[in-house]
Amino acid sequence: MSISIKTPDEIEGMRLAGRLGAEVLDYITPFVKPGVTTGELDRLCHEYMSNVQGSTPAPLNYAPPGYTPYPKAVCTSVNDVICHGIPGDKVLKSGDAVNIDVTVIKDGFHGDNSRMFLVGEPSILARRLAEVTYECMWLGIAKVRPGAHLGDIGHAIQQHAEKNGYSVVREFCGHGIGRVFHEEPQVLHYGRPGTLEKLEAGMIFTIEPMINAGRREIKEMPDGWTIKTKDRSLSAQWEHTVLVTETGFEILTQSAGTPPPPAIVLPLLESSAAVAA
Repeated sequence: MSISIKTPDEIEGMRLAGRLGAEVLDYITPFVKPGVTTGELDRLCHEYMSNVQGSTPAPLNYAPPGYTPYPKAVCTSVNDVICHGIPGDKVLKSGDAVNIDVTVIKDGFHGDNSRMFLVGEPSILARRLAEVTYECMWLGIAKVRPGAHLGDIGHAIQQHAEKNGYSVVREFCGHGIGRVFHEEPQVLHYGRPGTLEKLEAGMIFTIEPMINAGRREIKEMPDGWTIKTKDRSLSAQWEHTVLVTETGFEILTQSAGTPPPPAIVLPLLESSAAVAA
C-alpha cells in the first residue's frame, strides 16, 4: 500500500481547503431548523462555495466505479440514514438528527468534514448518540502521532461506542485525502491496537465514525447512494480531516464555528504533544 506523504506546500493547500470546508458548515448552521428542506440546505451550501469561497463541491457528479454520479453538492443524512443521504424534498422537523457532510475543492485540494445537527427539540437518545459519536471521533484523533498504528484509532472508537451500548458501521470508513478525494489508507473505525499501517508525519486522512444506536447492519436504498440502518435505528457521524505532524496531529478542518474537543479527551490532549488548533 502506498500512502502519500504530503509536502509542506501540499499541507498548506490542505489547510486552506480544510478551513473552507469547515466554514461551509459554519455558514449553514443557522439554516438547519424545522421547516427547511434538505434540498434548500444543499442549494445554500453550493451557492456559498461558488459565490463566496470560489470553491467547488467534490461530491457533485462524483462517480466511483459501480456508482451513478452523485447529484448534489453535499450529503444530508437524517435519522436512520447512516451516510450519503441525497438532499431533496425532505422537510426537517423538530426532533430530527441530521449529518451534513461537506467536501470542498480549492486549488485542487480537498477539505472534507461533517457535523451533526439536532433540529428543534431533539430526543435524549439523539442527543446522547451525537455526543458519544463526537467523543468517538476525538478519541480516535487523540491516538494520531508518528509511530502509532491505524488500528489504535479504530480500537479507541470501537471501545467507546460499544461501552455506551452502540455499534460501529463496518462497511464505510475514513480515508486518505489530498489532491484526490479518496486515497490510501482506509481508516477503519474498529480494530485492534498495534495493527495495520504505521503513521508517519505528513500523512493526511479523515476520521469519520458512523455509530448506530441499534445494530451495525446496513441497508442500501434503491437510489444506489443512500445507506440506512437495517433496523431503522438512529445513526450519527462526525468527521475531521487530520494531518499527522512530527509530534502528534493537526486538525485541518478548523474554523471559527468548529465545536471544541469534548471533555473526555482533554486529559489525553494535555498529556501528549498533539495540537488541537
